[in-house]
Amino acid sequence: MTKIKRGYIARRRRTKIRLFASSFRGAHSRLTRTITQQKIKSLVSAHRDRDRQKRTFRRLWITRINAVIREKGVSYSYSKLINNLYKSRVLLNRKILAQIAILNKKSLYMISNEIIK
Repeated sequence: MTKIKRGYIARRRRTKIRLFASSFRGAHSRLTRTITQQKIKSLVSAHRDRDRQKRTFRRLWITRINAVIREKGVSYSYSKLINNLYKSRVLLNRKILAQIAILNKKSLYMISNEIIK
């Protein structure tokens, strides 16, 4: 029987996977089976950590707003500020409030004073 030369489809698939894993260390970038396992693991981690990143940034913004608000006086807190924002129907999210708190504290104080009245 004559020898049949295999096609290139499997090799093309493996090289595509290797390009994804080229930055991994050791066998995770060389061996096909461990490359596929590591690829699955890395994609799962990336998907999970995108949600986790949103949580982390929200916590950071809340901490920054609370720190700036409490500098003025201990009687006023973050929760009271957010509650008053909702009551007065001011549409400022936490990201924007945190940017205002960092860049211009006086304007945040002005916002909080206007909300109280």
